[in-house]
Amino acid sequence: MNNKQANLSKIVTPNKSGLHGIIDIPSDKSISHRAAIFSALTHAQCEVFNFSSGKDCHSTLAVLKELGVEVEFKNPKDLILTSPKKFIMPQKTLDAGNSGTTIRLMSGILAGCDFRSKITGDQSLQKRPMKRVISPLEKMGAEIMSNEFKAPLAFNGKALEAINYVSPIASAQVKSCVLLAGLSAQGVTSVDEPYVSRNHTEIMLDYLGANISVEGTKVSIEKSELTPKPIHIAGDISSAAFFIAAALIVPNSEIVIKNIGLNETRTGVLEVFAQMGADIEILDEKIICGEKVGDIRVKTSELKGTTIEGAIIPRLIDEIPVIAVVATQASGRTVVKDAHDLRHKESDRIATMANELRKMGIEIQETEDGFIIEGKQKLKGQATIETYHDHRIAMSMYVAGMVADAPIEVRDFNWVDISFPEFEGLMRGLF
Repeated sequence: MNNKQANLSKIVTPNKSGLHGIIDIPSDKSISHRAAIFSALTHAQCEVFNFSSGKDCHSTLAVLKELGVEVEFKNPKDLILTSPKKFIMPQKTLDAGNSGTTIRLMSGILAGCDFRSKITGDQSLQKRPMKRVISPLEKMGAEIMSNEFKAPLAFNGKALEAINYVSPIASAQVKSCVLLAGLSAQGVTSVDEPYVSRNHTEIMLDYLGANISVEGTKVSIEKSELTPKPIHIAGDISSAAFFIAAALIVPNSEIVIKNIGLNETRTGVLEVFAQMGADIEILDEKIICGEKVGDIRVKTSELKGTTIEGAIIPRLIDEIPVIAVVATQASGRTVVKDAHDLRHKESDRIATMANELRKMGIEIQETEDGFIIEGKQKLKGQATIETYHDHRIAMSMYVAGMVADAPIEVRDFNWVDISFPEFEGLMRGLF
């Protein structure tokens, strides 16, 4: 292994002493993206508190800057966004980096602007499917050129017309893209999903005064002007999931995670762990900017396998990789179904988790839309793990390494910086 590779790798050693302590998790990335974008859509000045340090969210800020938005950080977490009366035409191709949220949500805005623009991302993002947002936008009258329905996407911005869109998938990014396009479209735009996906967009648009309504799986919006208000962002439950998982399976652990977002469209992971017998308690619940927030106490638990399928999948899609790690330590069988969208994330997370867990001696059956894991298997060390440029694979396998029988090497661990640069420091602080 050469020096460059060594700098990118992480040696994870088994934890024999348990995890103990109280931690604050960085801010919710999904809400941070939306806080920046929706603040810019007020075309005024807004304050955002506890903004994410992840690269993806800063990609969103970089795109907004090219549209004329001024971004001033008062400190590393709090910022002021000052948006012009109307967005300016960007002078270069917008760069969403590795962020699917950035490119898909901004597509809903760029399609309706009165100028031409182009947005792309890194090599990983350019492989991800964009037809899911292109199709509804074209139904609204958008003119979009793409690379076979992948980035880069070029927009000949124009006025859009409202539609009633029945989405074939439950996707918060698709829903948000169409709703953002509907903010400037004539008429009532609605999105109807097969299941309710995460609803941070609906909550924040309502908080900022949009004319928006929700009825079951259908969300409708009319042309609206947003009112600038301060936005406070809670801790990210998707990031907290790695610490919850680790505390459940590392022996003799007890931790408290402070100020975590408990939005019901995001807490599927807590429900699944509860089904598995997890000792988890929610403390000090409150509402901040329309979002439910609280503390989470977790203790090491004797877990049992479960079946995860149907309507809960969109509510825990990002947490499935680390759930797979937990399932290896539960008694009985865990089955994941209806999670085909995992194959279209930063990596094919069904295939990548199966490949890397097998390297650690785990028997896992990969299916078209999920996997089957028999529990109470020993995670074997002395493995070299690939991360596939995928932050969630890297962090999930780090958790696996903590309960292995010997150290493992996680290559390209630096991809964790995409979403959670503080991850290892916070985890080590609980040792």
